[in-house]
Amino acid sequence: MMMAKVMCVQMINSLGYNVLFQDVDIVWYKNPIPFFEANNPELDDFDMLFQEDGGHSVRYAPYSANSGFYYVRYNPKTAYFFSNLLTSSDLILESGSHQQVLIALLSEHVSLFGLKVKIFSKDTDEFPGGFHFHQKSRKYMKRLVKGEVSPYIFHMSWTKNKDNKLLFLEQLGEWYVNNDQCLHKKPEELSATDNTLISECCLDKPVVKCHYVDKPSKFPCFDSPPIDKGGRSFWNPNEFKPSLSHK
Repeated sequence: MMMAKVMCVQMINSLGYNVLFQDVDIVWYKNPIPFFEANNPELDDFDMLFQEDGGHSVRYAPYSANSGFYYVRYNPKTAYFFSNLLTSSDLILESGSHQQVLIALLSEHVSLFGLKVKIFSKDTDEFPGGFHFHQKSRKYMKRLVKGEVSPYIFHMSWTKNKDNKLLFLEQLGEWYVNNDQCLHKKPEELSATDNTLISECCLDKPVVKCHYVDKPSKFPCFDSPPIDKGGRSFWNPNEFKPSLSHK
């Protein structure tokens, strides 16, 4: 899977196209492509633009770039970068991390070849992710749920496994899959044809369920258990009327 994330970008980039790469755990609130394609003097000079991961360990130094959401402009520098990344498959297999190797090569190509890289600060509103979801202050996520910010996407990164991703997205009211009919099934296991797959598996209204009291939620989840040891409620009881509480 980590190698597939390299090859799909490298192949399209090598054909001369700009590329927006994203993991599947991303929700679009509005189309981000015009943001990257617009004539913006502050961004036009960058070859690659990344969502910030939020993790600042040595492993992801110095950029803390999130390899699950980034935009690449085609040019000789990016073509050479992804050619090098593709031939670094041994490093990816050894480290077990596509992200770690990508960041290491970013540093090398910036230094040696003048590659220009932009990392959007985690303090900006446009591209939130797992860092914000698990942030102890809860400030950004409360603003998001209340509609006080208007980001382009939300990236449900920083999860222990894919099951948690689903539960967290359900709490946020951002899960639009018919779980009963389509979850964990291969296409050949579905009764739907290509023409009816969307109608059978995609919902007009999201699934909204409470799972954990201490994680961001569309509505208060006061009756749910915490997922973190000693986790406190995401919502203060005084912030909502009892009639809005969802079990």
